[in-house]
Amino acid sequence: MNWLNKMERKFGRYAINNLTMYLIGAYVVGYGIDLFLPDLFQWLVLNPILIMQGQVWRIISWVLVPPSGNPLTILIMLIFYYSVGRALERSWGAFRYNIYIFSGLLFTVAGSFVMWAYYAVTVKEAAMVAMNVTVYCMFFSTYYINMSIFLAFAAMFPDMEVLLYFIIPLKVKWLGIAYAVLLVWDMLRGNVAIRIVIIASLLNFILFFFSGRNMKTYSPKEQMRKRKYKKQVERPKMQYGNGARHRCAVCGRTELDNPNLEFRFCSKCKGNYEYCNEHLFTHEHVKEL
Repeated sequence: MNWLNKMERKFGRYAINNLTMYLIGAYVVGYGIDLFLPDLFQWLVLNPILIMQGQVWRIISWVLVPPSGNPLTILIMLIFYYSVGRALERSWGAFRYNIYIFSGLLFTVAGSFVMWAYYAVTVKEAAMVAMNVTVYCMFFSTYYINMSIFLAFAAMFPDMEVLLYFIIPLKVKWLGIAYAVLLVWDMLRGNVAIRIVIIASLLNFILFFFSGRNMKTYSPKEQMRKRKYKKQVERPKMQYGNGARHRCAVCGRTELDNPNLEFRFCSKCKGNYEYCNEHLFTHEHVKEL
């Protein structure tokens, strides 16, 4: 994912900070439309046929169509996804989080056109194609975008605990696995259109986490390892005999004995132990007393 690093260096300053709040704001507008102007929704949903007929605002307006539910579950969902989205943005940075969200939205729009093409080839009758596209376009919503956000959170913070129903402590990875099983089940029991919806909406997650290892460098475990290594590297230099600053804890040699030797601290040893390059990976780790 070197391309992402290059893009961040060039366009990172244009990233939208706190993007999750804007998404939640779109949901709030959508709930207001549902409450006061419910007939307006038919002008907002993602429909590639109508987009090709000139209703280009649908490329964006479908984001206003919020997930359904009762007011309490909606409030809990919005609070939860705000905390999840903010955690990802703090871990990845605003630019990468922007790319993740906007790519999910873009893939969803592209998926709707793929579905249209599928029915145009298999059904062929224009009226039937329009009917099928109109019915299944309702599934192209932010529901699976939210799922991709949570799956990314579960992949980044697998051991974090949340309170299910505010009572049951549960690690996020188990909820992520449950979500993944639910998605597989939806794909197995659904038709081709449902499968296109799910794959398109989650393609950003697939690309980010399975096309390379770049995102793993932003995991809490990797960040902790880097901080620990930096702390070890920045340890005060000790003075040995004859002015040497490094000495292997196994063989006792210093840089004065052999200028070609390299010395490193071992992150697995308990204490301030330094080793030459010949014994760094072969020594027996020092445990706590």
